[in-house]
Amino acid sequence: MTFLSDSIARVQPSPTIAMTQRASELKAEGRDIISLSAGEPDFDTPDHIRQAGKDAIDAGHTRYTAVDGMPALKAAVARKFKRENGLDYTPAQITVGTGGKQILYNALMATLNPGDEVIVPAPYWVSYPDMVRLAGATPVMVPCPAETGFKLTPEALKGAITPRTKWLILNSPGNPSGAGYDRTAMKALTDVLLDAPHVWVLADDIYEHLVFDGFEFCTPAQVEPRLKDRTLTMNGVSKAYAMTGWRIGYGAGPETLIRAMAKLQSQSTSNPSSISQHAALAALDGPQDYIAESRTAFQRRRDLVVSGLNQCEGITCPTPQGAFYVYPSITGLIGRTSDGGTQITTDEDFANALLEETGVAVVFGAAFGLSPHFRISYATSDEELTDAVARIRRFCAGCR
Repeated sequence: MTFLSDSIARVQPSPTIAMTQRASELKAEGRDIISLSAGEPDFDTPDHIRQAGKDAIDAGHTRYTAVDGMPALKAAVARKFKRENGLDYTPAQITVGTGGKQILYNALMATLNPGDEVIVPAPYWVSYPDMVRLAGATPVMVPCPAETGFKLTPEALKGAITPRTKWLILNSPGNPSGAGYDRTAMKALTDVLLDAPHVWVLADDIYEHLVFDGFEFCTPAQVEPRLKDRTLTMNGVSKAYAMTGWRIGYGAGPETLIRAMAKLQSQSTSNPSSISQHAALAALDGPQDYIAESRTAFQRRRDLVVSGLNQCEGITCPTPQGAFYVYPSITGLIGRTSDGGTQITTDEDFANALLEETGVAVVFGAAFGLSPHFRISYATSDEELTDAVARIRRFCAGCR
């Protein structure tokens, strides 16, 4: 009899966190490290949002709130969905959690049973499959290669649906690829789902505002209103407003699901930070200038990184529609040996050798379910990105 649970044995530590930690350790040893592994904006939280947090402390808003969010914040979330997505929700159909991750976790834990299946397009955010496993269900990974733009096709979706399928997780624009579904592509998927009434949609829209080149964001319940009653639309303030550490996410869906998620949250974390909720209220209802400013900076950085990587021998880097990641292929480097003597047989070999030999930390593609690729987060300064790309170019040139 072992002390640890079977469920904890089914999951792995986050590879992105592990790579970030390894980079921090090397930096502490005095190495010159550029970490491009964490998905976190490098900008400060906008002034008016920070001030709202300070004001909340000074006003004594430091006590428990309603389990899944203050009524005022739920009302602001409802206004956001109406204003930006054309979706009507009542406060009873909205939940607020400690980050978007908790919203996703609560939804899966509140609905999944052993034997259930969840469709997860690959490449995927590393936490999706392990959340499904923790709930006792089975993640069904569907490969979405570069040839499809890293996007799920209607044919692949239809082929993955079984009588056991309970959820489809759809992340647009996506982590790690930055791929986004336009209205035509999204409608093609929702048409398939209309013929599968037992399948619910978990829409992870956390990168909604980080889209480029005129790409128009859309979300499943917006494109196909008939799916609204079996869709949970998740979002948050972390990426849009540089508030990763504030830990506020929110979701909207059918009231029965929202109540179940609140019940689960009442026995785990209870309410999110009261201070952070007041700051999130200011973010959603206050000036939105920061969003356009950060989008401009991220698009410039994307172009810098894509251009630089496509000049590296053995690397092919598609141009993503959104988020702040690129997901290049290293097909041309497989089978080669680095200057430092590492034989590159996998993308994990590549990422480890790149960190040890050049000091650039990236995340290997196998962590996201699609190889041979690697992910770069370009949420850092232009200067660091220019330096990192130059180091990667030298590393690739040295592979023989």
